[in-house]
Amino acid sequence: MVIKSDFLVIGSGVAGLSFALKAAEKGHVTIVTKGEMNECNTKYAQGGICCVTYPPDTFDKHIQDTLVAGAGKCDLPAVELVVRRAPELIKDLIRWGTRFDKTPEGKYSLHREGGHSEHRILHHKDLTGAEIERALVSKVKRHRNIDILEHHFAVDLLTQHHLGQEVNKRTEGIECYGAYVFDEKREQVVTILSKVTVLATGGVGNIYHTTTNPHVATGDGIAMVHRAKGAVKNMQYIQFHPTALYNPNERPAFLITEAMRGFGGILRLHTGEEFMHKYHPMGSLAPRDVVARSMDHEMKIHGCEYLYLDITHKPAEEIIAEYPNIYEKCLSIGIDITKDMIPVAPAAHYCCGGVEVDLNGESTISRLYALGETSCTGLHGANRLASNSLIEAAVYADQAATHAINRLESLTYCEGIPEWNDDGTTATEEMVLIIQNYKEMQQIMSYYVGIVRSNIRLERALRRLEIIYKETEELYMKSRLNKDLCELRNLIEVGYLIIKQAQAMTESVGLHYSIDYPMKGVDTEN
Repeated sequence: MVIKSDFLVIGSGVAGLSFALKAAEKGHVTIVTKGEMNECNTKYAQGGICCVTYPPDTFDKHIQDTLVAGAGKCDLPAVELVVRRAPELIKDLIRWGTRFDKTPEGKYSLHREGGHSEHRILHHKDLTGAEIERALVSKVKRHRNIDILEHHFAVDLLTQHHLGQEVNKRTEGIECYGAYVFDEKREQVVTILSKVTVLATGGVGNIYHTTTNPHVATGDGIAMVHRAKGAVKNMQYIQFHPTALYNPNERPAFLITEAMRGFGGILRLHTGEEFMHKYHPMGSLAPRDVVARSMDHEMKIHGCEYLYLDITHKPAEEIIAEYPNIYEKCLSIGIDITKDMIPVAPAAHYCCGGVEVDLNGESTISRLYALGETSCTGLHGANRLASNSLIEAAVYADQAATHAINRLESLTYCEGIPEWNDDGTTATEEMVLIIQNYKEMQQIMSYYVGIVRSNIRLERALRRLEIIYKETEELYMKSRLNKDLCELRNLIEVGYLIIKQAQAMTESVGLHYSIDYPMKGVDTEN
């Protein structure tokens, strides 16, 4: 089966849906998503979305905060683009139906989070991502030029490889013509040909045992680009959110938004003692990499699996009004956050690296764009400033849509792509092999490639992962497609990229901390 569409969008978060709404004004859009449409990282973003809104905040302040958090590794043009274009893209989200909280006086209510010098986080209670996703999904479903394929899993990108042409190295000559997509319900592979392809497949969180990411975050877009010889960069910078609710039996880990620390929450030991002032002058409001690393250090010193976030000194009615979702969630497991400290521990949260793109969101593969967490724009550098990700997705979706629309008339479909051939394969009956390799992969990455690393840990991780890689590839080659096997394959590829790019580092910076290259002024050798 072959489908043709002007624009193929893989993923259904804020990046993919924003692009789709704009591209659909000029051509036909097909959105592919491997689960339900609203099951994406955007939905789980609690804190909010950054935008300079009122004085005394300024673009220069937001730019500087981003650069400082990024530990000197940000791409300045990308930072300036996102910060300066943020207000107009916020207006788009509002026009599409997003409801941001306001004060009684009618002004937008702004939060402050770690690493920010001003209050600049627009939000909807503590469910901002879900609110943005609700508005976008509603708008997309009503658009006559958009088709939605749920429970369709993108397997691989279509490039010159599928025309019988050899491409042995990364080169600007590679083009993308669409993707092979697995229809789970019909158990068949669909060939989707497109003039423009957009990857907005989210992050990689499930490569770790504990993550705030939904189960669909398996690095699919990044792995597909790497297999297609496209450039992937900065994968060593994996952000661990400092405050995930400690509840070992729950996956994904429930996020306790950083805005709660901006609201006045204090990180404490089991004794009730504050500790963040020992590591950073901003205390509990320090950038995420500092907080996560400091918490990891304290947990190892004291031999505990979690610490506490204390908000009990704030008025109960204010806590409940600001964080109703967190209040209800904690109450469901016996914690009243107006009276009890919240048990928290770091969890894998965000990948600052990804598919390398330019200021238009285009990858090193022509006609292929990457947006949101799938991409590496250079905005985040070595550490993402809190709440910069949603606005990055919105800005680059607009950049990509404008660029793609302007070239659409000059592009044609690539004929001659062969349909998927699974001759000689059989149904995968040994699910235990997939499940066990999945667990082993998560253990390897969690133990050896986590918040604190070393050269010897990375070497061991690579050796262990290579064994799982070979076993998984053998199974993939002889099995008919299924989503679980494809996701495992993608995560292993992503794990390889994280390890190899971490091994290339000869310094500790931002989210990459190695005991072999201590950061200046940081003493957390674990």
